[in-house]
Amino acid sequence: MLHATPIVFVVDDDPSVCEALESLVRQAGWKPEVFASAQEFLDFPRTLVASCLVLDVTMPGLSGLELQSLIAADRIDMPIIFITGHADVPMTVKAMKAGAVEFLTKPVPEGVLISAIEGAIARSRVTLEREGEMRALRSRYVKLTPRERDVMTLVVRGLLNKQVGGDLGMAEITVKAHRGQVMRKMNAASFADLVNMAARLGLAPPSKR
Repeated sequence: MLHATPIVFVVDDDPSVCEALESLVRQAGWKPEVFASAQEFLDFPRTLVASCLVLDVTMPGLSGLELQSLIAADRIDMPIIFITGHADVPMTVKAMKAGAVEFLTKPVPEGVLISAIEGAIARSRVTLEREGEMRALRSRYVKLTPRERDVMTLVVRGLLNKQVGGDLGMAEITVKAHRGQVMRKMNAASFADLVNMAARLGLAPPSKR
């Protein structure tokens, strides 16, 4: 899905702005999805393609800032570009602190908006790639047996096979066998690679048995 046409979501209650942005986005080679309200956007099915959200600040019902707050944790792969005709410093600061990548004042020059969208889509691609890598990593990890997980957690802390065996109550040769299985199942090219995977998974020491 990373190679699918990026989607630019537009949420603005002004029909003339929506029409202009839809045309601009399409001409730039992206796919526009336009909504007249925040709720319409929330009702739209989620997509896993590179995307960004061009969002008006002041709208009836949910405001742009309220929508940002609702989706901040759930849609980290969708950078937000705010556009408004009534900007003030506190509003801008609040939006940027909450993760917005741009805060632009209407009327926005086409070149400025296109540049902002390009940057946002590039960020979205990077985030989606990282999320895909983490999903694959977690998928490999859950296929380990409980014992293999225990061995992995201890060996990445730098313990020798003999020490791992002492902690887990198993023979050194058994630890070595489990260690080999862990390397294979996790698709680790080296011990350093395995350590990096463990760090990304946030592994904690196993409970003693």
